[in-house]
Amino acid sequence: MNVRKEAFEHWTPRDSADLYGVRDWGAGYFDVNSDGELTVTAFGKDGPAVSLMEIVKGIKERGMDMPVLLRLRNILDTQIRLLHSSFAKAIKQTGFQGQYRGVYPIKVNQQQQVVEEIARFGREFHHGFEAGSKAELIAAIGTMTDHEACLVCNGYKDEEFIDLALYASKLGIQCILVVEMPGEVPIIIERSRKLGIKPMIGIRMKLSTRAGGQWTESGGDRSVFGLNTAELMRIVDQLKEADMLDCLRLLHYHIGSQIPNIRDIRAGVLEASRVYTGLVQEGAPMGFLDLGGGLAVDYDGSHTNYAASRNYTLDEYCVDVIETVAETLSSKNIPHPNIITESGRATVAYYSVLLFDILDVANFEPSEKPHELPPNASEHTKDLVAILGNINARNLQESYHDAIYYRDEIRILFKNGRITLRERALAESAFWAIMAAVNKEVHKLKYVPDEFEGLETALADIYYANFSVFQSLPDSWAIDQVFPIMPIHRLNERPTRNAIISDITCDCDGKIDRFVDLHDERRTLPLHPVGNSQYYLGAFLVGAYQETLGDLHNLLGDTNVVNININREDGHFEIVKEIEGDTVADVLSYVEYSPKELIDNLRNQAERAIEEKRISPAERRIIMRAYEDGLRGYTYFEYE
Repeated sequence: MNVRKEAFEHWTPRDSADLYGVRDWGAGYFDVNSDGELTVTAFGKDGPAVSLMEIVKGIKERGMDMPVLLRLRNILDTQIRLLHSSFAKAIKQTGFQGQYRGVYPIKVNQQQQVVEEIARFGREFHHGFEAGSKAELIAAIGTMTDHEACLVCNGYKDEEFIDLALYASKLGIQCILVVEMPGEVPIIIERSRKLGIKPMIGIRMKLSTRAGGQWTESGGDRSVFGLNTAELMRIVDQLKEADMLDCLRLLHYHIGSQIPNIRDIRAGVLEASRVYTGLVQEGAPMGFLDLGGGLAVDYDGSHTNYAASRNYTLDEYCVDVIETVAETLSSKNIPHPNIITESGRATVAYYSVLLFDILDVANFEPSEKPHELPPNASEHTKDLVAILGNINARNLQESYHDAIYYRDEIRILFKNGRITLRERALAESAFWAIMAAVNKEVHKLKYVPDEFEGLETALADIYYANFSVFQSLPDSWAIDQVFPIMPIHRLNERPTRNAIISDITCDCDGKIDRFVDLHDERRTLPLHPVGNSQYYLGAFLVGAYQETLGDLHNLLGDTNVVNININREDGHFEIVKEIEGDTVADVLSYVEYSPKELIDNLRNQAERAIEEKRISPAERRIIMRAYEDGLRGYTYFEYE
């Protein structure tokens, strides 16, 4: 459907930047240039700006098709630097006596390339890792070389996990075993004695504080992970009895992955600081306070306490954390601890952009009022058509209700064989023309009644995009997470269509109909008409969780991945690593098919077809080649 006309006549790149909110959610990394192309400034506002269309052009010239997951490695470096510099500034400002030690939770994005780059960029700041499983622990141990960085071990732990962590300590890594369950303590005591390695032990506390937002169940008395105060004290007593209380070095908590309200962050830090104080008073040396994750990403750019936003800056977050810990502990003459945060989402979200093209469009174009009706048209059809010419602001709801009533009655008449297929088609065209006219009037209202909710979505165009929601944006489908999505070119043109986005899976859930907006979610996205040339969109802030949560719905596999590095001096970019996306053979093997057996089976079928004289030997060769080429091909749409 057409976007309603704006008050101004001409359209500029600035208008596009405002429409899509890129300067609100882009954190200074993304903007629109004078040519109407989206740019990335990987070093912040003062660095060189590189056109994403230039990057797409370079990718395609190298023979790689869309969709592509673009990793902007300079942004990862910048985000780590910002986190540490903000904490350093807060520590200096408040006179805090401890240090900041960030750790990256590997579960947020476990890809080798991501983990290795965090280790490389984070080494300057002694940025470590958090591992929540045996596999993540093995990846961390094999990647870490900085012995001043921390390796925090969460999750359930068997003997093998504990032994690996103890061996890491033996190698000089600051490896901290965080107790999640009371039953882990006897195993840690037994294994450390057997191996002769003194462990660093932490305890995960189940705080009563709960944070708002999508992950509110992470905190509170009934949260899944962590220990209540009674269990906490029993563990302290166990360690005292084993003469190992001196091993208790860290208190950990986690009340949410994306905490939008700074008040919840302060409340959690305050409660944890009180618990930390109590543990020191019990005789534990302590030394580390791990605040878990929670540093939010402003996905919608509204700077509010909406679930997809945050009402605080990074500097405010750091100052509030440091001040709260310092004030609480200083009042009891407790030495200030080293602060650990597990800010994974905020570290990697901006780092990745999903680039994809539009394959086709189903436009919604309401028909004009029919000039004449069939002579035997039903009264309901006549009444429906009559509504079309008489819609105004005063009778809007009446027209809407009457149209729905007549449409439903006409469908009943058709089911009973009392009207023709052609008349039903005419009536439904009139119905949708009425809905379009109603929707146009709705936009003029100061207050929109609830019954009109969803009308604009029903009238939207459908843009069919070359990607899979389930593979590349699973949180969009599973938990209604909104990600900024916008065209990366033609931004000096007015977008004249309202659309929803459908992927190429054959699933009704494979669509995106929630988009970022400063005031609330919008249900359609303004886009440009698609002609004969390719039209490219980007989904932004997708670096956290999306890659490893993605699934193989419809056997659509991993996309192509391109990692680029931007030169700070002149903005020249180079592709430093390419990872080809899954082939059809790859994804079939993931679900236990043998590509070789499939080829053999088809070869046998084709040979039987020759014997039955349905194909010739030459045709068999063509069929086999097409089948084998298909197995080697990309799982997404490929251009000739």
